[in-house]
Amino acid sequence: MFIDDLMKGVDEKNNPTVVGLDTVLDYVPRFLKEESFRENGKNLKGAANAIWEFNKRIIDQIADLVALVKLQIACYEMYGLPGVEVFLKTTQYAKEKGLLVIGDGKRNDIGSSAGYYAKAYLGKTKIDGQFEESAFDVDALTVNPYLGEDGIKPFVEDCSKYGKGIFVLVKTSNQSSGQLQDISYAGGKMLYEEVGRLVKEWGKGLLGKFGYSQVGAVVGATYPEQARVLRNLLEGVLFLVPGYGAQGASAKDLVSFFDNNKKGAIINASRSILLAYQSELYKNQFPEEEFEKASRMEVIRMRDEIQQVLG
Repeated sequence: MFIDDLMKGVDEKNNPTVVGLDTVLDYVPRFLKEESFRENGKNLKGAANAIWEFNKRIIDQIADLVALVKLQIACYEMYGLPGVEVFLKTTQYAKEKGLLVIGDGKRNDIGSSAGYYAKAYLGKTKIDGQFEESAFDVDALTVNPYLGEDGIKPFVEDCSKYGKGIFVLVKTSNQSSGQLQDISYAGGKMLYEEVGRLVKEWGKGLLGKFGYSQVGAVVGATYPEQARVLRNLLEGVLFLVPGYGAQGASAKDLVSFFDNNKKGAIINASRSILLAYQSELYKNQFPEEEFEKASRMEVIRMRDEIQQVLG
């Protein structure tokens, strides 16, 4: 079961960090791009292959430090079929290295279409009524709750059937999230609180042995006060927390996302890890050709900073 494997992995590595492999070509060092362009051409295939080589080297350096990675699917889709192939290859490679994989696609639709998304990423696709095969086979997927329960139900059903997980958007890290998520009802309750309540309800039959559900919530690190409200409401709901690092949230903002046992949240960082080799902290320590070593050092720094604020 995803949630139990995740909680166990975070405990074993004493690190709630999620490495976000939200990789685009601009993040890839020049030498890797040039190698790929020579071999594949300056085209979508060349771009996607450079990203693949970059991802592999990052994964090799961080696999012993973290329990999971997150791949923003849009970063791969924009490179067409070669990019989607790299998404699949990166997912498989991360799993081979013992990592869990979150597909960050914020998928949803109505009725059967939601079911097709669930099958593509969490379940299996039936072929000719007899055979079943996994398509992308991530361990968990981010989903959008805006269509209500009938858009979520197929994902929850496949979580139950295949032991996978979902993270439902509740309070996202972007600046304009409040336009919808902070709409208030009579009595002052916010929309994000009601979505949180639904998330807990949807996952109540899918609790793992550590007391957390396979249905989690996305709660942005840039809103620690809202996180404090949600943490009090959502016992047993794991928070996937974007917004640390490049989006402006610091380690001290993260305390309210964790429960009293210092569990219950996993903290994603993408650009601050992927582009560590360009940062003032590391660019004089490592040449560009050793970019992945800077990423490793940033994961260690982030882990230690989180542990310090959690006490």
